[in-house]
This record gives sequence, C-alpha cells and structure tokens, in this order.
Amino acid sequence: MSYVLVTGGTGTLGRAVVPLLRAANLRVRILSRAAAPTDCEPGSWVRGNLATGENLDDAVRNVNTIVHLATNPRGTDARLTGALIDAARRGPRMTAPLPHLIYPSIVGVDQIPLGYYRQKLAAEEAVATSVLPFTILRATQFHDLVFTMFAAQRRMPAVLAPNIRLQPIDVRDVAAQLLALVRAGAAGRVADIGGPDVELATDLARATLSSFARAGGSGGAHGAGSHGSVGSRRPIVPLRLPGRTFAAFESGHNLVPSHRVGTLSYADYLVARAAAARLVAEATAPDESGAG
Repeated sequence: MSYVLVTGGTGTLGRAVVPLLRAANLRVRILSRAAAPTDCEPGSWVRGNLATGENLDDAVRNVNTIVHLATNPRGTDARLTGALIDAARRGPRMTAPLPHLIYPSIVGVDQIPLGYYRQKLAAEEAVATSVLPFTILRATQFHDLVFTMFAAQRRMPAVLAPNIRLQPIDVRDVAAQLLALVRAGAAGRVADIGGPDVELATDLARATLSSFARAGGSGGAHGAGSHGSVGSRRPIVPLRLPGRTFAAFESGHNLVPSHRVGTLSYADYLVARAAAARLVAEATAPDESGAG
C-alpha cells in the first residue's frame, strides 16, 4: 500500500498539510528527527535525518508521492534535497514507478540574491534534474514569517520595517494548493502563488503592533507583555538598505500580483491569532472565584 511521504511534517507548513492529506483519505508518512508519537499508526512515521541519511530508505519505501517541506535556514537545502532524491532513486524498486516529488519554494529565488534563496534555487534545480517526476510550486512569504519579523521588535521603542511591498499568504492556502498538486500528479514548474493583498511592509508592521492590544497585551505566542497596550502607538521607521538584495525586493521580485490565490488576508490572520491568544490567557488566568 502506497504512502504520501511528508518531510518537515511537524513544521509550520507541515502542520497544515498533513491534516488535509489525511482528510482526503491519503495514507501519510512523516519523516522526522523526533520519535514517533505513542498513538502513531505503524508505517506512518519514520524517525530519520536528511543530513545524515539515517533511515531514508525506510522513509521512501512504498511511497508514491513525496511532499518535501523540510528546510534549513542555515543554507543546506540543496544538500538535504539531494539526499532525499538519492534515496528515492536507489534500491530495488522492480516495476514500481519513481515517486512524484513536490517541492515548495519561494517566489523570486532566481531574482533575489539572498544566500538562503540561492540554496532554494539550487534545490529546485536538483529536483528538476533528478529523473523523478516532479512539481515545483513557488509561494510568497507566509503570514507567520511577517508576524515574527515585527513581533521580534515588540519591546523596541520604534519598529523598523523594510521599505518594500509584501504579499503574504496563509499556510492553509498553500497547503490546499499542495493537496491539489498531490492529486494532479507531476506538472513540472507550476505558476507561482501569492496572498490576496500586496501591502507596504510598514502597514503590515502597524497592523501587527495593533493586534497586540486586541490580544489583551499578550501578542500571541510571542507575548508583548505590558508593552502590548501601547504597541500601536510606537513609531514605524521605514528602512532602506543598499545592495542588490534590497533592490530586488524594491523591484517587486518577491510578488505575484497577477496570481493571488490566497483567500485569507494578513488582517484575517491577526484577528485569529489575537482571538487564540485571548483564549489562552483566559484559560491560564488565576481563578479568583473563591477569594475573599
């Protein structure tokens, strides 16, 4: 019986993709460096490591599709992807077809000279020349990344925002696209996708700070503490940097305004995050009903 293998299945995108695949009655196997949960079905989890090659042969056994979500910001994506490809190609497969490899990448990796983007582009090239049937999907930045960028500055007297436009997309929208690609089969490089809105980073920063107040000062998982109530009043400082990388962002190479497939805006994301933060705060607040 065949599986859909998901690398990086416990990451930000993986946590959105795996439930969709299972809801579509697909048999899912997760490759992770962590031990399998105690309630895990046999065959649905392999503890392995792309960097060392540990248990990769077990991970790709009886797999007809691979959704390769594992990534490393330190710039080893090309090497990790190569190890996965080698495992998928080797071994006595007899008459079984090679698995369909789906690789999510980032809009603009061929135009924006960031080191991490170069690694993503090299990984794309490894996928495209692997002899495996493949699909490559580029997406714009996730809402989570934009939030983290500005929430990390929540205790600063002013918030720095790059003087560029962004088109953030929700991971759930990307997950839905990946499910469709799993069902469709290999398609090569497909059209890039982006979120519903193209916005100035300064506006996104201001919206992020305002969301801390709506969350009751918690700021969600990042916690703004007592600064949350005044967060929206702090100045937003537009930041412009020299160099080819910033120029590429300024030129809009990170955008796909002609293909807005996302349905959830950054404002929607912030509302949902603030609501979740309030629920957590209420659930963990001391019970004073018996005091007196």
